Amino acid sequence: MKVNQMLRLAYNTNGFNCHSLESALEIISGLGYRGVAITIDNYILNPGAPDLDRQLELTQAILKKNSLACVIETGARFLLDPWRKHEPTLISADASGRKIRLNFLKRALDIVARLGGQALSFWSGIRHDGVPQADAWDWLVAGCRELSEYAGQYGIFLAFEPEPGMFIENLTGYQKLKEHVANPLFGLTLDVGHAFLTEDNSLANCIRNFRDSIKNIHLEDMKKGDHKHLQFGEGEIDFSEVFDALTEIQYAGLINVELSRHSRNAVKAAGKAFDYLSKYL
Repeated sequence: MKVNQMLRLAYNTNGFNCHSLESALEIISGLGYRGVAITIDNYILNPGAPDLDRQLELTQAILKKNSLACVIETGARFLLDPWRKHEPTLISADASGRKIRLNFLKRALDIVARLGGQALSFWSGIRHDGVPQADAWDWLVAGCRELSEYAGQYGIFLAFEPEPGMFIENLTGYQKLKEHVANPLFGLTLDVGHAFLTEDNSLANCIRNFRDSIKNIHLEDMKKGDHKHLQFGEGEIDFSEVFDALTEIQYAGLINVELSRHSRNAVKAAGKAFDYLSKYL
């Protein structure tokens, strides 16, 4: 296996939901991670928080002190609607809902810029009954185009994530969307576990084929046919293949461990993941 010292492990704060953001950042750094994926949530850099500026100043200082690179994630479950998970979205039937999601993503881009982050990660959402396929497609393309134009003022990459069960759930869908958005800032979040579920191609070939699009990586173990984020070694993914391919394409972004259901044992889970993955670095 090739070794690439440029590859940087990071950890998603959605796996530290029982900790404050400040504590999570310190622990993630203390365990040896070189980056962090910060999932904006009700009490984590919420764009609507009255003390957002103070939170951003503190977060920026902690990132700098610990030499942590960052990306911003926008997959919080109940941030925009406390009653409905992940709603509203860019393909919601209600135009006002689509506007809420788009404005949230723009504010999230402001946060990426303020923190000197590398990318903004987001997804399409679920197409619900009653929403025609053609309408969902038009709304999604329009939203992604507007967001890409907004990102242009900062030169920040968008990293769109195909998600199983959502409107855009695989790499074929992403490629079609990318061609319609037609903006060089519109890139890809490659979730390795998701690709393991949705793609017929090998993970190595997925990485090679999308080398020019990948701006962000999500990493977890997974078993075929079961969309459940597992601790490393508990699934079926060949991580030698994954890291060899990332080395081959000279990937320079963050590799973000995403164990969002492990918060009750966050420190132990993050430490175990780091120890498992370090051998590939």
